[in-house]
Amino acid sequence: MRLVSDFSASTLTAGFVTVLVGFASSAVIVLQAAATLGADAAQTGSWLLALGLGMAITSIGLSLRWREPVVTAWSTPGAALLIGTAGSVDLAEATGAFIIAAALTVPIGVSGAFDQLVRRIPVSSAAGMLAG
Repeated sequence: MRLVSDFSASTLTAGFVTVLVGFASSAVIVLQAAATLGADAAQTGSWLLALGLGMAITSIGLSLRWREPVVTAWSTPGAALLIGTAGSVDLAEATGAFIIAAALTVPIGVSGAFDQLVRRIPVSSAAGMLAG
């Protein structure tokens, strides 16, 4: 089986370090957003559980599908937006906005429309946004 032959100590170590860095960097922003929005310990734990499960399911699924490492994480800009809008929205409104954004994003990604839009962005502009 090819899947078994893809595993080695170096690939497992590289994968673990990548996931650890991705989760840790996202978790800090999630914790700050939760604190800013007044989430209690159970709500914050729920957010971190969703982050961990979401990263695990999507990273493993996409990596197996495309046969190359794919690591996903919480949207850092989205969490930063939550921190910045604290005081103008409450936790329920912020959660609802994220659910609606996800419901609108998934069909756009699955349909291929997002890929067509991204291809129209000049490479230099995309690199500048990524660097910023």
